[in-house]
Amino acid sequence: MNFEKYESSSANEVKQLFTSVFSDSEGQAEGELIGNLVFELQETTEPNDMFGYLVRDGKTLIGGIFFTRMEFENQINAFILSPVAVATRYQKQGIGQELIKFGINSLKKNNVELLFTYGDPNFYSKVGFKYISESIAKAPLKLTYPEGWLAQSLVSENIEPISGNSTCVSALNSQQYW
Repeated sequence: MNFEKYESSSANEVKQLFTSVFSDSEGQAEGELIGNLVFELQETTEPNDMFGYLVRDGKTLIGGIFFTRMEFENQINAFILSPVAVATRYQKQGIGQELIKFGINSLKKNNVELLFTYGDPNFYSKVGFKYISESIAKAPLKLTYPEGWLAQSLVSENIEPISGNSTCVSALNSQQYW
């Protein structure tokens, strides 16, 4: 397995991977929704507001992850992990966790202080995420699954409450993802 930084020349291949993975697990409509989200992230997010990483088995793309900037009124350097995918036939081998850890280590090297995600607490707790309430940090949009609002500090043990509202990149700024 080889981990690499996302390059825009892989945009269509990455979209296809995410569409396929989410179609297999959640149905075709969800696959198309997430594939389009990934494509929009790639096309509309400023380079300094996004980190993307891929994992390959030889030349075959088997996984991808994106982290995009979240902004708060207090100027904390924060990002959100969304989305991540591992090709269906490569799942349940720890590749997703390794990809997340690879991304987190890169974010630490880039002075990111706080990392959020919105997903399955059982999965994301394996890589250091913990449930937080919106009294600690407000999500950019209304959460339909509040138990899935998760975060981890990349600089300390605790997450101090963050006052005010948050915003995310335009591709994620749609209620259908929250």
